[in-house]
Amino acid sequence: MTTEHVKCLIIGSGPAGYTAAIYTSRANISPVLYEGIQPGGQLTITTEVENFPGYPEGVTGPVLMDDLRKQAERFGADIRQGIITKADLSQAPYKFIIDDEKEITADTVIISTGATAKYLGLEDEKKYAGMGVSACATCDGFFYRKKTVAVVGGGDTACEEAIYLAGLASKVYLVVRKPYLRASKIMQERVLNHPNITVLFEHNAVGLYGDNGVEGMHVVKRMGEADEERYDVAIDGFFLAIGHQPNSAIFKPWVQTDEVGYIITEGSSPRTGVPGVFAAGDVADPHYRQAITAAGSGCKAAIEAERYLSANGLL
Repeated sequence: MTTEHVKCLIIGSGPAGYTAAIYTSRANISPVLYEGIQPGGQLTITTEVENFPGYPEGVTGPVLMDDLRKQAERFGADIRQGIITKADLSQAPYKFIIDDEKEITADTVIISTGATAKYLGLEDEKKYAGMGVSACATCDGFFYRKKTVAVVGGGDTACEEAIYLAGLASKVYLVVRKPYLRASKIMQERVLNHPNITVLFEHNAVGLYGDNGVEGMHVVKRMGEADEERYDVAIDGFFLAIGHQPNSAIFKPWVQTDEVGYIITEGSSPRTGVPGVFAAGDVADPHYRQAITAAGSGCKAAIEAERYLSANGLL
């Protein structure tokens, strides 16, 4: 097995990873970035992005990520295809195996592997991806002004997204599997008292329909019970709010994570508890999960990596 050593290894290629590559490249650190299983991250399956600064007319997700990638390459970033299959952060330099066939060691590491939105597992979620199905209300809510949408979930996030969408859409259905909301009391009160929100308790969304996009959802009330009822609800947008899964499993033996799996960093910094190892983007952000906040954290991680290398005489 061949072995290579680099000063800075960036793992993951969303806005955080590419931004980290831009900054470390400009600092003459010669970073190597492995794009992972989904080059460009979640934004590559997003159609329109209208809230990223610098694009007054909006931009598609794939174009935005390609622009960031090209910018990183312009400054000399070594961007490669490949997946980190093993990691050892027990001591520096840190060791990694790429695609089970190549070893690479690094003085500093920026983890920017992102988080994957949880879906119900319906075939229709794939069919209508980018055509009415979304896992981010703040990203895509604007497209549903004065329209009817559904939000799936019963926790704080689902309630927050339902309230956010209710300020844009004319009608919001909150589809809740249980006969109650799991959200905090104040969030429950806000949802239940909002004139634009209707809560469908004990309901399961089992499918979607529409010719050129989502036009409605198939729901089942009290699924599996004697009084089970199946019917359709007309909607224009279908939002998932049942959580995200941070892509952090391979690093858990060495870095601290919360109960969900988000990497815990020191205060507002990207520093993990491992010297020279930093986390940026959605893998360490359970709250915002926006392209611009991920890019900002990638910048911070790159600056911290440069300072670490300099302080340890590794530049």
